[in-house]
Amino acid sequence: MTTTPTTPPTPYPTAPSPSPSPSSLTPSTSPSSQYGITPTRILRSEWHKLRSLRSTWITVISAVVMVLGVGLVMGGTYTSGGGDSDVDTIVLTLYGSMLGQLCLIVLGILMTAGEYATGMIRSSLTAVPARLPVLWAKAAVFAATVFTVMFVTALVTFAAAQAFLHDTDQAASLTDPGILRALAGNAAALTLLGLLALGLGALLRSVPGAIGAFIGAVMILPEILGMLPYDAVERAIMYFPTQAAGALGSATPIPGTISPGPALLALSLWAGTTLAAAALVLNRRDV
Repeated sequence: MTTTPTTPPTPYPTAPSPSPSPSSLTPSTSPSSQYGITPTRILRSEWHKLRSLRSTWITVISAVVMVLGVGLVMGGTYTSGGGDSDVDTIVLTLYGSMLGQLCLIVLGILMTAGEYATGMIRSSLTAVPARLPVLWAKAAVFAATVFTVMFVTALVTFAAAQAFLHDTDQAASLTDPGILRALAGNAAALTLLGLLALGLGALLRSVPGAIGAFIGAVMILPEILGMLPYDAVERAIMYFPTQAAGALGSATPIPGTISPGPALLALSLWAGTTLAAAALVLNRRDV
């Protein structure tokens, strides 16, 4: 029995391997380069967080309502020759700022200590491992927002109050000496007090603790020290935050206070020192 040899099957032709294209020889763009951390993106992130929180709207609107509402009441009930005739016009008009500042202080504390309370700070610092840009972005967003809102509120409140005061001894206009500077100074004072509170929140990492520290050290301590019968203590109290803030929001010099320039410098140093201490703690302590 004879067998015929079988021929091996013909292999299928294979396509030639493509030559590498020039574009494949260049390294691909990594996601980190497309979505890198930049100061603008950190600012945008903090701005989104600030405006998306319900507490922001509650505190800011409350501050605006208090300043505007008290200003209208003071203007509508004022009579010439009364006990308030010697009060500075801006101080009388923006008397509600003392109540509005409490709302802005709470907002500043919530921006930092509030994230520690909710645990959001872990996500923020994971996204920005350098840490400090997060703090500076919070301070910048807070300062720009609060100053803008409160300066516009001061202008509106002044104009509305003057509708009642135009025929009294408290009549004034924006072109009068010191008026516009005092309105801007009032907004700057509220902003810097809020930044001081923001720094305390980042330093203490507790909302109740930061509120208590602000009330005790910034608002109550100067009143206690003022009872001491020493001239040096009395002069030092003029540079405390709340006293310096009062000097900034006055069109005419107030007896027993410093001038607006040193007041702005003192208040800036208080806020800057608190933020610097918070930055030091942020760099050295775990979240």
